Order: sequence, then structure tokens, then C-alpha cells
Amino acid sequence: MTPQTLFDKIWNSHVVRSIEGGPEVLYIDRHYIHEVTSPQAFDGLRARGIKVLRPQRTLATADHNIPTRDQHLPIRDELSRTQVSTLEKNCSEFGIEYFGLGHPKNGIVHVIGPELGYTLPGMTIVCGDSHTSTHGAFGAIAFGIGTSEVEMVLASQCILQVKPKTMRIKVNGRLGKGVTAKDLILYIISRISSGGATGYFVEYSGAAITSMSMEERMTVCNMSIEMGARGGLIAPDHTTYSYLNKIPSVSNKPEFKSMLLRWRILKSDEGAVFDRELEFDGSEIKPMITYGTNPGMGMGIDEAIPENDLSPSFMKALDYMGFTPGLKLIGHRIDYVFVGSCTNGRIEDLRAFACLVKGRKKAPGVTALIVPGSKKVEIQAHNEGITKTLEDAGFELRQPGCSSCLAMNEDKVPPGKYAVSTSNRNFEGRQGPGARTLLASPLTAAAAAVTGCITDPRELLND
Repeated sequence: MTPQTLFDKIWNSHVVRSIEGGPEVLYIDRHYIHEVTSPQAFDGLRARGIKVLRPQRTLATADHNIPTRDQHLPIRDELSRTQVSTLEKNCSEFGIEYFGLGHPKNGIVHVIGPELGYTLPGMTIVCGDSHTSTHGAFGAIAFGIGTSEVEMVLASQCILQVKPKTMRIKVNGRLGKGVTAKDLILYIISRISSGGATGYFVEYSGAAITSMSMEERMTVCNMSIEMGARGGLIAPDHTTYSYLNKIPSVSNKPEFKSMLLRWRILKSDEGAVFDRELEFDGSEIKPMITYGTNPGMGMGIDEAIPENDLSPSFMKALDYMGFTPGLKLIGHRIDYVFVGSCTNGRIEDLRAFACLVKGRKKAPGVTALIVPGSKKVEIQAHNEGITKTLEDAGFELRQPGCSSCLAMNEDKVPPGKYAVSTSNRNFEGRQGPGARTLLASPLTAAAAAVTGCITDPRELLND
């Protein structure tokens, strides 16, 4: 038998039909929806007079366009209020499980799916959101889809897709002190560019990857999209099984032991051929920060902005950011700090931030938005004393939501202001019209929050 990649194994087992000279009909195990990309899809079903084929395979939550304060009150913004109420009505009409504001299972779709046990190894998973690749951390094929495709999956539980090429990125060695999963993926993107994986589905491997927790793996897979990949995945292992074993809805299944046996074959075979392979040394990675307007414009935090690219697009990005070639960012004043999003809104991210700010105070003039990725994370932060640590340092833990990851809700960064953000995108206007975003890890965000400027977190960790 020809050796297969992990991607091939999952993909091939879900192909319902191959269309000669065209795409394949792929069966979808899990479909996540939210309030922004689903309304037109439901309207399309009504117009055609059809129902959702398998509503139990779809899960809905409100996350993108919701406030992160006073969630017990009616949503003030009319558009947001309409979107959320429309999602609730659509889910009620079509029989879909829905976690709305205030629900104990509410949160960002790519946070609650894994933590509640809806995301499992070997699955095919889609959502009308590009960062669906997050779920690939469990050894699943997960990717974002458009609104017309959301309707397609609701109607048929299948989707038409052209099979992507495969890439393996191996990261050897160990990460240094103060270097996180976020730094690792920003480093990779800076090395291969924001378009370097276009057309590929990426499998991550190597000691630096396998030593990561599930939450760290989710951060890496989440940002696969930012280098152009269709998605990213990591083979399930003991770390994966241990994580799932702690979720009662998974471990209490009568078939859990047989599921474990099936999951153990979910790995690339020895000798499997990838269309492209890359290799990096994890020990060479430093805490990272971006300086431009795409995630590929990143560098080690103690380095200088490159001077070897003076192209119009490069200079346009620097002009937007107010930077120049050769500039070092250490010591540069910042205005906002955002910790959260589907990239870094999990409990380990809040722990890291709280660990560094403990015993320190928020810098004057800094606005900080610390936003948990779910109600479960919010409650856990309270129970672990993280909320108290944040309050003692002058911070406030907000309520769950996508928040400042994107300028779609109240948590916008004002024009011209600098924000050190743990989210995934730094495009022009991503966090608000004219906002200047510097992507970084929760540790680097914490260092900036207590010093008021871009600071190497390793200096404060040494303290």
C-alpha cells in the first residue's frame, strides 16, 4: 500500500464522490456557525423550501459582533443586535444547538468547539470563518468557507472542494525562555511570507511541536491561514488524548476506547510524500513582533526593521505604521494592549499574561482589553485567581467575544494608536480605521502593558 499523509487519510475517507476534471464532494463531520456569515445561508434555504439536513452536526454561537461588557443588557448597537437575534431565530427554526449571550457555553466558535468536545481527531470541520484551521490541532481537516458554502453544508452536509497540495513544516529543537507558540508561528510566517503556503494544507511536526500543549497547538494551526495555507493540522498523540479524556462529553462516551484506537492510526505513514517540506530550528526563535500590515512582516523583538526591501508596497506599509527601515521597536510607546481572540484567548494565554504582570502595575496611558475566549475560560480565570491578579495590577477581565481582533464591535482601536495585539491579523484598519497593530504573544503583550512600550518579555521574566 502506498504510504499516505495524515491529510490524505482523512480527506480520502470523507470523499463522497469525485467529479472528473473538477472538485470532489467532501462529507463534513462538524459545521460551526456564528452571527455574521450565516444569515444569507438560512435565507437561501427558505427560498428553496428545504431544511437543514443534519442539524445535530451544526453548532452555533454568537461571538464576532457582540459587546464584551454588560452582556446581560440588550445589545446597544443595532446591527449587532439584529445579527445576534437573527442567529437565535434561525437556530430555533432549523433545530440547531445555539449558545447565545449569557449561555454558560458561549464563546468564540474556535475556542468552544475544542473545549466542549465537539472537535475530535479525524474529523472534517468547516465554518464561515477563515480561522477554522484552529481545529486542525486535533488532527482534523478544518478550513473556512464562504456564505454560499455555509448554505451548501446546511443543505447537504457536504461541500465541493478541490483537494489542496500538502506541505510538512518540521520544527526541531526546543523553544527558549519567553518564546511561545505564537512566536513560533509568527517566525515561520516571517520566513516564508504571508503567501508562502498558498494552495497547501500544512502538517506541523518536530520536537518543538509535539512538546506543545493542545492550546499552544491551536495557536499554531490558527495562524496557518496567515501564510496563505488552506489549513494546518497536527497528528494526534498522547497530549491530544489526555486533553480529550478530561472532557466528560467525550470520555464518557461508551465508544471512547474504540475511538482512541481509531485515532492512533491518524498520522502520516513512514515514507509518505508531501508536495513541499520545510524545516526550522526552534532554538533560533526569539519573541516576535510585527512591524507592518501583514503577518509576514515580523521580526525578533530585539531586531531592526529590514532595510533590504524598499518596494512601494513595503514602504506603504511602513508609512501606515509610522515606521522606517532600520528602526528598532524596543522602547517604542504603545497605546493599547489586546489579549484574546481565537488565537490567544484561552486559559493558558491568560495565565501567561497574569504571571508576568503579577506584582506590577499597568502603565499609565495604556488601555488594555483582556478578553477570555469563552464563558468557561472566564469562570476558570476567576477560580484560579487570575481575575484578582489582573485587578491588582490595574487590569479588567472582560466578558467573552472576538472583541478587538476585528473592527466589527465596540472594542475598536482609535486612528493612529498603536496596539500590541495577541490576535492574528494586522491589516490596515483591522482593529479600527487607522489603527496600527503589532502582533505578538501574551507575554510580549504583558511586557508592553506594564512598561507602556515595546519590551522584550525575557527581561521581565528574568526579574
